Amino acid sequence: RSSQQGADSGDGSPSGAAAETPSSEDFSLSLLDTNLPTEAETELRSFIAKRLTKGALFEGMGNVASVGLSIPEYKVGCYYCRFQQENLLEMATLESDINAPEYVVCFLGGSEKEDTFRLELDKYVQSLKINLNLEQKTLETYINPYLRSWFENAICPIQRVVQLFQEKLAFLLHAALSYTPVEVKNADERTEKDISRFLAAASLQGLVQEGTMTSLCIAMTEEQHKSMIIDCSGPQPQLHNAGSNRFCEDWMHAFVNGTEGGNPFLFLQILENFKLKAIQDINNLKRFIRQAEMNHYALFKCYTFLKNCGSGDILLKIVKVEHAEMPEARNVVTVLEEFMRE
Repeated sequence: RSSQQGADSGDGSPSGAAAETPSSEDFSLSLLDTNLPTEAETELRSFIAKRLTKGALFEGMGNVASVGLSIPEYKVGCYYCRFQQENLLEMATLESDINAPEYVVCFLGGSEKEDTFRLELDKYVQSLKINLNLEQKTLETYINPYLRSWFENAICPIQRVVQLFQEKLAFLLHAALSYTPVEVKNADERTEKDISRFLAAASLQGLVQEGTMTSLCIAMTEEQHKSMIIDCSGPQPQLHNAGSNRFCEDWMHAFVNGTEGGNPFLFLQILENFKLKAIQDINNLKRFIRQAEMNHYALFKCYTFLKNCGSGDILLKIVKVEHAEMPEARNVVTVLEEFMRE
């Protein structure tokens, strides 16, 4: 679906369409829902048909490409994904002679930056796939509104969290990096989901060893005995049991400064850079620890690095968990903990 604003502004605003395509070589595309002008819809349908002919659409895996449409008169970024209705897919698997209809959903924005959010859009389409029902009532009450709100629901949550927390975002970043449990109170459903998505996106899940992450979650829960509380009953969220450090405060300024441009794609890029720097610091510390097992000067380098990096409190906890079964490295970490306490 595409709002008129999206067609005029070219700023990544919402636009999309859904088409039904029977699964055969001699397919045809029939329109289910769109808010594109007729001419642009025909051009988009032609683009999708060519991709289908080439076999370039795989079920449930979205793609992003630049599409030239006459309205608006410039190329736009197009996320498109082919899928089948969940219950019909199961029936087709059980009974091979059932030819289940297939669908292609398209979301159009102002550029190819939708690729940054491709995984989020894949999840968004997955929810559509599960709940898809082509009865007229369902189309009007669920499918159409769901397609209309893709930009707001899939692209904007991180931006909304930054705008809500402002300088307090440093505490949220710290909680995500340190795997501190977070409890949200007195928030509406959308705000609670936004905060949860931000914490998941800012964590190092998938970037550090799975066992390390699990052990760290347990260690942080046992150590603190209480979660960070976010109370959203007022105009500004109030935080309790919150922690921060210089590293998170520095990155908070990068996010807050980014709100001036109002570009939701920018915030995910900042978030990815934030995690990349955290991973680099972890790897540097681990390298220094390996050197310190045999070299006292390297031990001093470890200490200096921890003092200067701005996130020594979190890094030390992470490497402590990772080196729990390595006696020599564990001894180095114990010494570093004593230095840091002093």
